[in-house]
Amino acid sequence: MTTVAGPGVLPALPGRALTPKELQLWVAELAARPELWEDLVRHDTGKRHYVSLYRDGDIDVWVLCWNLEDDTGWHDHDVSSGAVAVVRGAVSEATPRIGGDPSGRVVAAGRTFAFGPDHIHRMGGAVDGSVSLHAYSPPLWRMGQYSISGDGVLRRNSVSYADELRPIDG
Repeated sequence: MTTVAGPGVLPALPGRALTPKELQLWVAELAARPELWEDLVRHDTGKRHYVSLYRDGDIDVWVLCWNLEDDTGWHDHDVSSGAVAVVRGAVSEATPRIGGDPSGRVVAAGRTFAFGPDHIHRMGGAVDGSVSLHAYSPPLWRMGQYSISGDGVLRRNSVSYADELRPIDG
C-alpha cells in the first residue's frame, strides 16, 4: 500500500508496537500538525472517504472523513490497539452490551480516545464534514465485522484491513 507521509515528517515513533495510551498521545500530536494530513480530507466522494497516511511494521495511520449517513457497523481490530483523534466536527462511537442497548457517545473535535485489541465498536459521523485520525499498533491486517442473525446469533466475519467497513446483515 502506498503511504502519503514519510517517517521523517511524522511525530517521533519508538520503533516498536505502541500501547493504547502511547497511541493516544501520538495521534493527538499528529492532530496538532494539520499540514501533515489536511490535503487528504475529502467530502465529495458520495461515501465515507478514508486514506492511508502512513504504515510501517509498528503503526498504521489513517485519515477518515465522515458524514451523517456513514456507519462502520460493528467491528474489532483483531490484534491491534487503536487511538482516534477527532480533528473536525464529531464522530459517534457505540459499544455493544449483552442484555442491553449499546452504550454510545459523541466525541467532538479536539478530543481523543484509545482502545485495546479486545474492543468491539461501531463508528459514524455525528456531524456532516467530520474528520478523524486513526492510528493502530501493531498495524492492521485483519479486522472482524459482526452481524446478528434473525434468531439472535452473533457472527464474526474476518475481513482485510483494506476492506470498506459497513453494517452487514445477519
